[in-house]
Amino acid sequence: MQVTETFKRVLGAEHPSTLSSIAGLASTFRNQGWWKEAEELDVQVIGIRNRVLGAEHPDTLTSMANLAFTLESQSRNKEAISLMKACSQLRERILGPHHPDTESSLKALNKWKIENTEIEF
Repeated sequence: MQVTETFKRVLGAEHPSTLSSIAGLASTFRNQGWWKEAEELDVQVIGIRNRVLGAEHPDTLTSMANLAFTLESQSRNKEAISLMKACSQLRERILGPHHPDTESSLKALNKWKIENTEIEF
């Protein structure tokens, strides 16, 4: 948290390194089960990246996937699947079907769909 605050102070809240630091902190929170805190940071990073870089920038799409994982961690499966589906479609169109990020998001999406057969897609 101190590193993130230092990045904000020195580089600014919208600098790519600051956003990467915030995203890393969100990932740490997610891995520790602090899902509310992780979600808040994920949403913050998506908002800034979307505004600064655009909705189709690969970093914005990474943030979208991160939020989907946070939602899935909270058993908010319908929301997670919907977000990852949108992310996968964008990644396939922008990065191509064989890009590692596209394949990763499709793998997660398919796994979640299998685990949640009761959710209508």
